[in-house]
Amino acid sequence: MNQVVLVGRLTEDPAVIETENGKKYTTIVLAVQRPFKNTDGKYETDFIRCVLWNGIASNTSEFCHTGDTLGVKGRLQNRSYETEDKEKKYITEVIAERVTFLSSSYKEKTKENS
Repeated sequence: MNQVVLVGRLTEDPAVIETENGKKYTTIVLAVQRPFKNTDGKYETDFIRCVLWNGIASNTSEFCHTGDTLGVKGRLQNRSYETEDKEKKYITEVIAERVTFLSSSYKEKTKENS
């Protein structure tokens, strides 16, 4: 089973990109704090790349900004590409299947309008 669940903060504002065939996507990076302290007594943070497609990408881009807390459910995907120097690079990323806005400008606006 390939399933990932993350809760973290956005490191930058998401921006939607449209592919040549009309599909929309955005790539976000979630800062996810580890649940334990290191030997120096500090919490470390992992920065995890997530790819969001179509409606999920549009909604996240519209309603979320740097620092907002998101929950992401998805799957891991590995891929590779070649640099201009013909060096092969590998990437592991999360392909989001569901995104929950845990603290976002959308939630704040909704509360203000209630």
